[in-house]
Formats: sequence, C-alpha cells, structure tokens
Amino acid sequence: MLTRNKYLLCTLLVCLGASTALAQRSLAEFQQVLREKASIDEPGFAELQLNQPVVRLVPTTDKSEVAVTGVVNTNASAEEFLRQYRDSMVRKNNAAILAIGSFSREPSLADLADLTLETDDIDDLKECVVGDCQIKLSAPMIERFRREIDWSAPDYQLRVTNLFKEMLLAYVKDYRARGEAALIEYNDKRDRISVATEHRELTSAAGYIARYLSDAKSGLQLTEEALVWSKIKFGLKPVIAVNHISIYKRNSDVGPQVLVASKQIYANHYFNAFLALTAFVNVPGATNGSYLVYENRSRADGLEGPFGKIKRGVVEKKALEGLRGIIAQSRASLEGSALAASTAELSLYHSDGWGHRLFGGIRPLLWLLVLSALITLLVLGRRRADTVTATKGKALKPESVKS
Repeated sequence: MLTRNKYLLCTLLVCLGASTALAQRSLAEFQQVLREKASIDEPGFAELQLNQPVVRLVPTTDKSEVAVTGVVNTNASAEEFLRQYRDSMVRKNNAAILAIGSFSREPSLADLADLTLETDDIDDLKECVVGDCQIKLSAPMIERFRREIDWSAPDYQLRVTNLFKEMLLAYVKDYRARGEAALIEYNDKRDRISVATEHRELTSAAGYIARYLSDAKSGLQLTEEALVWSKIKFGLKPVIAVNHISIYKRNSDVGPQVLVASKQIYANHYFNAFLALTAFVNVPGATNGSYLVYENRSRADGLEGPFGKIKRGVVEKKALEGLRGIIAQSRASLEGSALAASTAELSLYHSDGWGHRLFGGIRPLLWLLVLSALITLLVLGRRRADTVTATKGKALKPESVKS
C-alpha cells in the first residue's frame, strides 16, 4: 500500500497550506504563505510573536464543508513531535474513547476484537433499507444485513456485530489493495455520497500549490502509515471511524520537517469526508522556535437545510474555540508540562467542558470529535423542537374541533 498510495496521498495533501509552508526558505516567505493560504493577518502574526496560538476559518464553497487552520510556535523537537504522535494514535487515554486500535499489515478480525456496535445502531439496522438508513453504509452492505441476518434469532445482535466487522475488514483489505478506487459509496440517504468524490472535491476546493510535493526536489518522503479505527462517545451516537494516517519527513538545513495527514475512509455517522493535516515546520530566520501548523477540512451531515446558516455559524464558532484549545494543549504536551500553556490559552479549551472531552497531546481525530459533538447537539435540539411542535399541535386540535 505504501507504494500504491504514495501518489494518491500526495494528491490529497497538495490542498493543505501547511504542506506549502514546509518548503519555505525564509520567515518572510513562510508568513506570506500563511497570509495567502491560511487567512492569517497582521494581528495573527502579532499573536504568534507573543507565543499565542492563532486559528482562522478557511473559506469554503460547499455548504456541508467546514475548514479551519491553526498555527502555534513550539520549542519542542521534530523527534518529540513524532514520538508523541505515534504514541497517541492508538492509546485509549480518555473516557470519550470507547475503543481504539489499528489494523495490522495483514488485516484480520483480531484487529477488531475490541470493537462493538451500539444497541441502538443494531436496532436501526433492522429497519435499514437502501436510501433510508440511520447508519452510513453502501448499498451492498445494507442488502447483506437484510439478506444474511435472521432478526428473530436470539443471538441476532452478535450476528449483526460479527457481520459488520467482517464487512469493515473486507473494506480495509480492499483499500489496502486498491487505494482510493476502493473508497465506499454511502447509500444511507436518498442521494448517494461517494467518499472518493468528496475527497477529490475537498482537494480541488482548496487549490493550494502542489509543486513542493510533486517536485522531487522537495525531498518529502512517505516514511510510515497506519490504518486506525476508533469508537468515540459523543452525544446521541458514538462515531465508529477508520482513518488512514500517513507520515512524511524530510531533512533541511534548519532541521527536520514533518507532515502528518489523516484521511477518513469510513464513518458510520455524521461525516461524508474528512482530511486533516499536522505539520512540524522549521523556518530559517524564525526566532520563536519551530511551528505547528494545522489544517482540517470536513464535510458533514446536518449543515444544510432551512436552518443551515444558523447551524453552520454555531459549528464554526465552536470549531475555532476548540482548535485554539487543542493546539495550545498540544504545545503544552510537547514541551513537557501543562504549565507551558498559559491560563489565557487554555481558557477556551476548558470552557463548555472541552477539556474533559478532548484529550491532550496530538491526535488525528480531534476535528472529528469537535464536529461530532456539535452536530449531535444540533440534531438533538432539532428533535426536541419537532417534539414540542407536535405536542402543541395535538393540544390545540381539540379546541379547533370545538370551534
């Protein structure tokens, strides 16, 4: 897969501004890239000079897409950055992580031993049909549940879980063999969603310069990769997701440059596509150490419709607040002590309980967690509003009849 997917992964990464920043030859050039590609303005550069994290929204054209970018300086080394990232990828270190693991070089069911399905998800699968399903699945997957499961059997829940694991394993094996060509097509809604198409559109929407990744002189090498699955508890529906994580590295005169990309290839709720990048950047002439640069793009359910603008505003605001706290905590972890992040930096992180929901360190799924929680709350609020409206309607009906 390393060889087969190298070109595909680079194609995905060209959309990310941090990848361009990796090749900068001076501090002025680095700042220019941040201005043009990450919407960082002069007040943002002033914040960086004061060792503050800077976060900004990235303009998007699709109503279902939300993108944010963030930058913070750090005195940590590239080696420490990589060590913490590798250590945190599959470690269950927070109550919000119900289960997490990685697929071996030859994926097997043993890799999914700790994965379970929620009872509500199993019950939803009982009613699931192509075009109307509460779980994100392809049409063949939905048909297999209808064809192969005896829903009257006393152990039907175990059978459903086992079949789900078998299909997820087959999907991962196919992805290892064929790369992007194997990406799933969701048929849970009336309109089908191609994950491959969603990722291509995420990439083309950004339009960032590709020369540093496509040019052999850039020196970026794909050094390692992993397929990681997780089950994260948030709101009404825990999210089961599979992410393809790739680590690139190159050496330069000012020190190592590291690029980590996380590409979601499956999620059973909320998300149609997800791309995230974390870069460790050494810049010539920088006086404040090295930089961590983040960029995350997601396409999710629930951001369209009559209240889409309001919901989007809430999600964007909370996403910015969450990312600011995340990168502040990331730097604090990298530099060896939570005291390295000031109270001001962490205030947004702790507000609304984010500090108890988002785990420290640098993780590939943080963006998924933020949006999962927000969209869940929005869906819950909408259901409550519908319930209240229906209740009022019933209460008014007898009066209408009398009159």
